[in-house]
Amino acid sequence: MIRVLVVDDEALIRTGFQHILNAAGDIEVVAAVSGRQALAEVGRLHPDVVLLDIRMPDVDGLTVLERLRALPSPPIVAMLTTFDTDEYVAAALRMGAAGFLLKDTDPEHLALQVRTLAADGVVLSPKVTSTVVDGYLAGRTPEGGPIERLSAREREILVLLADGLSNGEIAARLYLGVGTVKDHVSAILTKLEVSGRVQAALAAERAGLLRDRR
Repeated sequence: MIRVLVVDDEALIRTGFQHILNAAGDIEVVAAVSGRQALAEVGRLHPDVVLLDIRMPDVDGLTVLERLRALPSPPIVAMLTTFDTDEYVAAALRMGAAGFLLKDTDPEHLALQVRTLAADGVVLSPKVTSTVVDGYLAGRTPEGGPIERLSAREREILVLLADGLSNGEIAARLYLGVGTVKDHVSAILTKLEVSGRVQAALAAERAGLLRDRR
């Protein structure tokens, strides 16, 4: 079972996400709480994935993200937002969020996105705009090295990574060993001078590698 914690100050959002995800046979929402309860519940329940509202009146979602990322074994955190151009999104991605979902995400896709997160895949709302991508990359110096550093195979893997595939799924798609894919992903992150898969995916977006796939 994939254990999920939903953090949002709106009870309607919490309840809706809880019902949708609990209907999936392999996902359990272990708690749905407000922002002030988030850290305590993560420490108590040890969820695999946290869906965290980026804007909350009682506590800043970015502050919660920062504290979660500082834990010895942090959960995977994806941000929930109402607007795809939310200026907080870029900051969250720089801080290590595994992606973001709009609160009006199609219920049919929500469980799939949680599974992707749990498998270390990349989840970005299909409404990701150039504003978000540019905002994420703008403050980075000199991160986001040139795509030209990558080999043809690494570019191929980068595109699949940006499409949200896990290492196992990439391995199956390309008929490679999972260990080989892990080595390639590590090389990609090093060459692009980024710290995670989301950052690499956004670098691919910025370089135009995904243009023909949108």
